[in-house]
Amino acid sequence: MSQIRGTTIIGIHRNGHTCIGGDGQVTLGDTVLKSKAVKIRRIYDDRVLVGFAGATADAFTLFEKFEERLKGNKGNLRKAAVELAREWRTDKVLRRLDAMLVAGDSSTILLISGAGDVLEPDDGIIAIGSGGSYALAAARALAANGKMANRALIGEALRIAADICIYTNNNTMIEEV
Repeated sequence: MSQIRGTTIIGIHRNGHTCIGGDGQVTLGDTVLKSKAVKIRRIYDDRVLVGFAGATADAFTLFEKFEERLKGNKGNLRKAAVELAREWRTDKVLRRLDAMLVAGDSSTILLISGAGDVLEPDDGIIAIGSGGSYALAAARALAANGKMANRALIGEALRIAADICIYTNNNTMIEEV
């Protein structure tokens, strides 16, 4: 069975703002299935951004669970993320879900995985997916060598990743809170 690929999600948190961007490509093997997929969502009254890499249906399940956790914790992103990661790792059904999340609000940005990881990057920049390493390297270089706005920095990092990674395209979506 061929693996569905084609996601690059990159996020940055600086100066009280979080910006998350993603490309639109979905591939199956060496075939592009979709070029304008939307991989970023606003949840919890548009105060939290979430981007995903991995299986789409699994990611939507995790979005719903995460929003439930946010509501139960009155918008506390860190606490909701820890609770989701714990449930994701220990639940017999959820632990089979194949996805990763990047979530951010005005206070932080986090990576959440089914292995129980909730990671806050030291430099406020995080990336996941097929082109994530390329986008991360580009974003770190851009952040260190300039004063670009978050949205411009994420856009340029995604453009650079798309020029390098065959699973990443230039149909990008960028959101900021």
